[in-house]
Amino acid sequence: MATKPPDYALLDHTADLGIIVHGEDLKNLYETAAKALMHLMIRGKSQAKPTDIKITVSGQDLPDLLVRWLGEILYFFEGEDLVVTCIHIDFLSLTRLDATLKTVPFNPTVHRIQNEIKAVTYHQVQVMEKGSVWEAQVIFDT
Repeated sequence: MATKPPDYALLDHTADLGIIVHGEDLKNLYETAAKALMHLMIRGKSQAKPTDIKITVSGQDLPDLLVRWLGEILYFFEGEDLVVTCIHIDFLSLTRLDATLKTVPFNPTVHRIQNEIKAVTYHQVQVMEKGSVWEAQVIFDT
């Protein structure tokens, strides 16, 4: 991951972990949300050569798309033991997202788990335009 943490704020939420993220546009918002998720879960930088993975995620609307998108990022870590180190959204509409992810294998001697996140929830999920910026709120089950 980048050395500079993504721009997000933690939400005070009983027994779970929530964030609010901002973006200058929708692509930036969804990239920042994914970077914030990774920043909450993992610290440490691997010297391994990253592998590119292209993914497509579909949803019924922007909030559903956000939950599914972050669920995919979580799956790579939980299901495939991969740490997402770089995120680029290639295409984004109200119902579909195409992205290129750079990943490295999880290495317990290099990576430190910060928070164990079990799931991305639909509880209080929001994606909205506020003036000239976009804002999203999402809660993670820990």
